[in-house]
Amino acid sequence: MINIGNMRLEKSVEEKYTIIKLLEEKLDSRISPELKGEFINLNAQGSRNIILNLENVKYVDSSGLSAILTANRLCGTSGGILVICHINSHVEKLIKISHLESVLNILPTQDEAVQEVFMAEIENEISNDAETL
Repeated sequence: MINIGNMRLEKSVEEKYTIIKLLEEKLDSRISPELKGEFINLNAQGSRNIILNLENVKYVDSSGLSAILTANRLCGTSGGILVICHINSHVEKLIKISHLESVLNILPTQDEAVQEVFMAEIENEISNDAETL
């Protein structure tokens, strides 16, 4: 477990992706600046694929959504993807109300999220190979 300011999380850095598992019940204005900062640091260190596990999160507000959208933009700009997993019904409702379900990659489980990252990496390699031909 890592503490960053008020935020508690688990972080696992793998070769192709980084998993961030929030150990908080609320992703709100109290911790969203720290989470946004963590996403920026990961991106600066070369992590372009991030899996955000929200298994413990019961509530997200607009500042939490903003942090998630920042991660989505950073990953996309660097040629990677953000995949969110284990969201509860409240968080899912907020995402739908905000019309973000078509913008964000959301999958039920962390295993599926990892597979999505590997599929995106394969697609990137194929398109890069096609461009060099």
